[in-house]
Amino acid sequence: MIPNRIIEGNNLDVLPTLPDGSAALIYVDPPFNTGRSRKHTRLKVERTGPGEGDRVGFGGRSYKTTALGSAAYADTFEDFGAFLMPRLEQAHRLLRADGSFFLHLDPREAHYAKVMADIVFGRDAFLNEIIWSYDYGGRSKRRWPSKHDTILWYAKDPKHYTFHYDAIDRIPYMAPGLVSAEKAARGKTPTDVWWQTIVPTAGKERTGYPTQKPLKILERIVRVHSNPGDLVLDFFAGSGTTGEAAARNDRRFLLVDENPEAIAVMKDRLAFAAPEISKHNPAAN
Repeated sequence: MIPNRIIEGNNLDVLPTLPDGSAALIYVDPPFNTGRSRKHTRLKVERTGPGEGDRVGFGGRSYKTTALGSAAYADTFEDFGAFLMPRLEQAHRLLRADGSFFLHLDPREAHYAKVMADIVFGRDAFLNEIIWSYDYGGRSKRRWPSKHDTILWYAKDPKHYTFHYDAIDRIPYMAPGLVSAEKAARGKTPTDVWWQTIVPTAGKERTGYPTQKPLKILERIVRVHSNPGDLVLDFFAGSGTTGEAAARNDRRFLLVDENPEAIAVMKDRLAFAAPEISKHNPAAN
């Protein structure tokens, strides 16, 4: 049985070393091919006396900010399809017979990626396009502000897959007065549009990694699409949100990333789960 593991290395070198059908659930959040560098700087914010800080907050209060460090990576590919396709093929091979694959992208590449995933998994294996919608950040005055990501869900076998309906977290009714008190208290199940804020800049969940995704999004996927003890794989692991969602819900995780900054963040974040941490040596394959 594969224990909790974090592997530093190129995923296209690491994945072929893993056994067929070893993962019950695979979630990946690859680079979105935005054509620019992504950077996030962690800040320490301290309250100061009036006029003494470098920022002014609610009610005119003054704050002093100190940079604690930053992380960045280049998000650009000349041929995104050539980059993604072999990784989709490895994901299909690594999925268990009743497993699910989740591909998280933004609108720039989602439609191209779906065509490729349809080829690898089969069009009948496509079960949902999930829209993660958020309302945060700047708003363009030249077009409708882009405030959503796309998550494509494929099953290895569209007739036999893991889906725990009773594990779905409930959300409030938008018009609770139109349903019974019992229904209003229980809440309703989400649709394929998930409203969830991004990780707050100063929130406790924030790790400082530029592409960190909310834990609630990954916990929903992990709880519904896997069982306790199952292995959850993320080979674009970034800040390790998938690993935390798995560990806190009694699943095992295998995380792969080639960025040393990501490995350092995951080592600290997931210390409670005592993962094995290693660096892949391609020459040893």
